[in-house]
Amino acid sequence: MADTNNMPVIKYPRIRDPLFYEWDRKAQKCGLRHTIYAVNGDQYTGEWLDNLKHGKGTQLWKNTGAIYSGDWKFGKRDGYGSYSIPDPVTKEYKRVYTGWWENDRRGGRGVFFYPNGECYEGEWSNGLRSGWGKMQYKDGSVYEGQWLVDQPNGQGVLRLPNGNRYEGGWKDGKKHGPGKYFYLDKGQQLEGIWVADIPKCGVLVDFGRDNAPAPTQYPLPEVIAWKFWCLHSSVLGSALQVAFHSPRDFPHGVCAQSFGQQCPKWPLGTNSSCSLCWSLPIAYI
Repeated sequence: MADTNNMPVIKYPRIRDPLFYEWDRKAQKCGLRHTIYAVNGDQYTGEWLDNLKHGKGTQLWKNTGAIYSGDWKFGKRDGYGSYSIPDPVTKEYKRVYTGWWENDRRGGRGVFFYPNGECYEGEWSNGLRSGWGKMQYKDGSVYEGQWLVDQPNGQGVLRLPNGNRYEGGWKDGKKHGPGKYFYLDKGQQLEGIWVADIPKCGVLVDFGRDNAPAPTQYPLPEVIAWKFWCLHSSVLGSALQVAFHSPRDFPHGVCAQSFGQQCPKWPLGTNSSCSLCWSLPIAYI
């Protein structure tokens, strides 16, 4: 029987992780930390989670000098925060955006200050103006309404510096669809249809002419509303509402006695003959 006490013992070296593993574990950031400097010179002071900026913190970018102070989530700006940049002349910080962020972009409600002095306050999505918002332009105009992909889109009101305003539809940043344009300086109102910023059809009437600072020389003719009976086959016997500027614009009347109705009393000076059927316009401007 062999003597085990005298048998040689083989000792294997203990397996150890490379040193950089240990260094990396010591460098892992979690919780509140003092200022951390990146290789490119950027600075961050605030909270961390699993080596990512998470919670409250302030980031300073060396190249631009910009500062963000607010909420972070897994390394990205997410939550409420403020972004500022230094003035190239005075070097004082000017606020650019204050509001909500989503996935490192402006998202939710916030206020954005443009370099030319314009300001937008409202909703954002993916860094673009989308939703309901109010834009103040440098010429004094103010737009308040719906936005989509950084442009007015939907329903909105544009107020001009002279007091005039447009209320109605918008598409791709231009007036589009039904709308009303109030010429308060002249005391008139245009209600109609716009296509790509151009009014295609509508009705122009006086509106607040007595209080207008620069009214037109003469008021517009009064619009007279009148009901008549139409014998057109597509609207047989139906009452239609039309508008004319003066009694002379009325066409010949059409008798409705065959439907058991009294003949309409046409304005003085018009033909109330029952023998003619005219093709009548819906509106005469």
